[in-house]
Amino acid sequence: PAPPETASANATPYLKPLKGIRGVAWNIYGTLLRISGGKLRFTHPEISQMQVALEKVIAEFNMWHSMPRKPGPPWEQLNDQYRRILEEQQMSDTQRKGERPEVDSSRIWRKLFRRLAEKGYDYDMNLYGDPEELSDKIAYFFHSCLQGIEAAPNALNALAAVADANLTQGLLAEAQSFTIVQMLRALRAQGTLPPLGSLFALDTLTLSFQEGVGKPSPSLYRSSLEQFRSHGISPSEVLYVGNRLSDDLAIAKSA
Repeated sequence: PAPPETASANATPYLKPLKGIRGVAWNIYGTLLRISGGKLRFTHPEISQMQVALEKVIAEFNMWHSMPRKPGPPWEQLNDQYRRILEEQQMSDTQRKGERPEVDSSRIWRKLFRRLAEKGYDYDMNLYGDPEELSDKIAYFFHSCLQGIEAAPNALNALAAVADANLTQGLLAEAQSFTIVQMLRALRAQGTLPPLGSLFALDTLTLSFQEGVGKPSPSLYRSSLEQFRSHGISPSEVLYVGNRLSDDLAIAKSA
């Protein structure tokens, strides 16, 4: 699907000079990347879009021959199984009050893959790698079919400017195993892309799928601050750039 059309906010851009900033943390979906729906989705409100995405997954990864022969089209069977596993992850307990468990899309597809493997599913390991790598690739392909994305205007220039200013630059984002690759591919459309380590301090990438919790879980923000502290940067010296006020920026401010 195509990325969303650009819609200008009914506001005048304005920013006061910020003094004492030594680190910058970025959100990804909705900030560095424009994405339909404003954030990464695991299902789509329009069932026709889920159908298209799942049918493409079945065709691309040759799943049909290993799927049970039941009434109804194959994508509906896959949709039912996918949603059940998704709900299991969403209902899991983080053991921490006020924390929201993060869904790991690759884990969903890994579980679906194991079920297919029991039915004789086989694939080209030279092309797709081991089962974990295959699950990452399926997750990336599925989400690319579900939502269109592109780099936000001047995103690459903004990242390069922060890096050139010798500020410690990181990420504080709801993300999946494929998100960094997806982001870099989108940024590459805007010009020559420096190595990831030239743009970001690689030990300040706070990604929700690795932390096991999603926004607005307070521990996600605390983890990011600890990473900046390891560089000698205090919370008051970190600028966080996001696009959602109440369930992201407000939480970051209070962290």
